[in-house]
Amino acid sequence: MTQTDADGLRLARISAERLDLETHLAAVDDASAGAVTTFVGRVRDHDPDASGAVVALEYTAHPEAEQILRRIARDAIGSSGAIVAVSHRIGRLSVGDAAVVIAVASSHRAEAYEVSRTVIEAIKAELPVWKRQVEADGTTAWKGLGG
Repeated sequence: MTQTDADGLRLARISAERLDLETHLAAVDDASAGAVTTFVGRVRDHDPDASGAVVALEYTAHPEAEQILRRIARDAIGSSGAIVAVSHRIGRLSVGDAAVVIAVASSHRAEAYEVSRTVIEAIKAELPVWKRQVEADGTTAWKGLGG
């Protein structure tokens, strides 16, 4: 976990613990910030590929996932001056649980939105975290393998 970096990355972690939005907001709290955006990716009760209701997702991460998450956040920050806190949860998550939490603070809203969007899109494309979808009838399917 990164607590405070000169480059604006305040928190980047892969965690088996429940993710808390308030922790992320506190991490990016800064007097220079005129804008704060948040993104919470939650487990939903359906999927277009599922034959029935989705009841859980089971996330697994590569041992280097946290290091890659830090790189993703730093790349998104670039020279924007934004401050970022981001976490991805692993383990079994129920419907409604937060799988990803991102908070971005910046001087202006455009940068906050842009950095947040860049972080989540890079997570989806690059972070070595995979999920197994569990349906109500016990059917399971791996999702996100290969990127």
